[in-house]
Amino acid sequence: MLALVLDTATPAVTAALVQDGQVLARRVTVDARAHAEVLTPSLQACLVEAGVAAAELDVIVCGTGPGPYTGLRVGMVTAAAWGDALGVGVHGVCSLDGIAGHSAAADHPGELLVVTDARRREVYWARYVDGVRTEGPGVCAPVAVELGAATAVAGSATHAALLGLPVLGPEHPDPAALARAAGLTAADLTAVPPPFLPRYLRRPDAVPPPGAGRP
Repeated sequence: MLALVLDTATPAVTAALVQDGQVLARRVTVDARAHAEVLTPSLQACLVEAGVAAAELDVIVCGTGPGPYTGLRVGMVTAAAWGDALGVGVHGVCSLDGIAGHSAAADHPGELLVVTDARRREVYWARYVDGVRTEGPGVCAPVAVELGAATAVAGSATHAALLGLPVLGPEHPDPAALARAAGLTAADLTAVPPPFLPRYLRRPDAVPPPGAGRP
């Protein structure tokens, strides 16, 4: 199964081609302000590097957040557009699963927390046991994250360090882990995909000024 994998829920713009669990090509650009400019060229570069035509893709897997509104929307709109143009299914995956599923985190025994930057001095978080999400995603201030039985934290190193637990990698969703988290089988390629919906968890930062739109 050949999957085009992308995620824009964190400051990293991630694009990759993953076939049967193996990453054929990837591009990761860490720039919270360049999602729209970087994503499509990164996807195209992956196709060229792997020597794959877009028409050969079987499926598209996209991180659905949680993440800031603008960046997350860029990735999801791009995934939906490519899926529609190519006639392939688009499957959404919680972006935090793409961090917890990386080998550095997934091999951690016991309970793991994953946190990413939610801005407004808050973090997005989720709790995992043996690589399986058991709680979340949610959003709150770092001091409000309940540590529970967690013995390590993965994700944004700056924010993870605030929790006082050992910090594991990676900081951003791993494309192979995102593909695994989708859990796709051959039957899924011909079935109607589940609803492709974003995990914003809160309202966007940008709002119209008072009186906007009034005559």
